[in-house]
Amino acid sequence: MNLSKIPQLQHLDANNFFLLSGPCAIESEEMALRIAEKVVEITAKLEIPYVFKGSFKKANRSRIDSFTGIGDEKALKILRKVSETFNVPTVTDIHEVSDAAMAAEYVDVLQIPAFLVRQTDLVVAAAETGKVVNLKKGQFMSPESMKHAAMKVTDSGNEQVMITDRGTMFGYQDMIVDFRGIPTMRQYAPTVLDVTHSLQQPNQSSGVTGGRPDMIETIARAGIVNQVDGLFIETHFDPANAKSDGANMLDLKYLEGLLTRLVSIRKTINSFE
Repeated sequence: MNLSKIPQLQHLDANNFFLLSGPCAIESEEMALRIAEKVVEITAKLEIPYVFKGSFKKANRSRIDSFTGIGDEKALKILRKVSETFNVPTVTDIHEVSDAAMAAEYVDVLQIPAFLVRQTDLVVAAAETGKVVNLKKGQFMSPESMKHAAMKVTDSGNEQVMITDRGTMFGYQDMIVDFRGIPTMRQYAPTVLDVTHSLQQPNQSSGVTGGRPDMIETIARAGIVNQVDGLFIETHFDPANAKSDGANMLDLKYLEGLLTRLVSIRKTINSFE
C-alpha cells in the first residue's frame, strides 16, 4: 500500500509514523469538530500524517441499551464536514455489506472491525469500493492469519490495504499486545498499533467494557520502538462522559505531550537505520 493514496494525507515526507485518531463514536457535530481541530493542530506542529477517526455507528455493543449512534447519514455527513473543514482524510468502520458503498461516499478509509475481519463478503465489499481498507486483526487471530485477510482485499483488485493490531485476548477479561506479530504483519501490509483498544478489559459483569488508559504511553512507546507504521489512538475531551469506550480512551489534554515524546523516539529509531 502507498500512503499517498489516502487523499489529503499530509507530512508524508517527514519520515514519521502516521496517526488514526479521534473519538470512538460520532456523538455530535460540535464534539467531532472540537476534537479534530485540536488533533489537527498537534499533528501539524509535529508533522505527523493524520487521519481523523470516528465511527458513524457502533454495531458491536455489550448491551442492548448501549449507545449505537446518532443516525447513519447524520454521522457520515459530520465526518465529511470534518474532512472539508480541516483538509484531513477520515476513517470509519463498517459492519454490513450494505455499509460499504454508503460509507465510501463520505470517508477515505473503510475499517473492518476485529470481530468481523474473517467475514469475506464484508471485506470484499469494502475492497470493491476502491477505498483504502484498514483490517483490524481479530483478538482471536494469529498475526500470520492476517496474510489471508489482506489477500482478500488485494485479490479483489484493491492494493490499498493496511492491518491494525488491537490486542489479543488473554483470558476472558483482559488483552495483551504480542509485539512479535508486528514484523510479521508488516510483511503483508503497513501495520498500525491500536493502542487504546489493546488496553480494553472486555466481558465485565456490568456489561460495560473496562480499560487501562494509564498504560497508553507504555504500549505506544513499545509500538514505535518495534517500528509500527502507524498508531491508532482514540481520544475525547471528556472520556468519563463519552458515549462509547470512555474507559480506555486518552484524555485529549494529554495527546500533545504523548505524541511529542513518541516523535522523539521515532527520530531516535530512524537514526539507527
